Amino acid sequence: MSEILALERTRNHLRPGDASTAVGLWKDYVHQPERALWQDHEWGNVHWYCCGDPFEARALLDIVMQAVSPRTARELRKIVSRSDAVRNLPSPPYDVPGRMAAGPAAGDPPLG
Repeated sequence: MSEILALERTRNHLRPGDASTAVGLWKDYVHQPERALWQDHEWGNVHWYCCGDPFEARALLDIVMQAVSPRTARELRKIVSRSDAVRNLPSPPYDVPGRMAAGPAAGDPPLG
């Protein structure tokens, strides 16, 4: 990870700590309740202007992973992929045990 610190010191568009801040911002964002994520998606979030946009943070992490050695990129990708996996989890199914799943009603024509 010292390679990331060196990268942050040598690039004029990065400041020391930007990558770790981006990891934290992305991790915090994906662990929000799904309803908050939908609200951010539909209406935006005014806090992003002062506290950082999590999508820009994720994009920055992609740039950092491309700029460092394969070994460091692999280490960073391992950390970032945990948060990516949380964000990409499917929503819980609506057909909960004990409830009848919605399906075609009797007499409906077949789909297709």
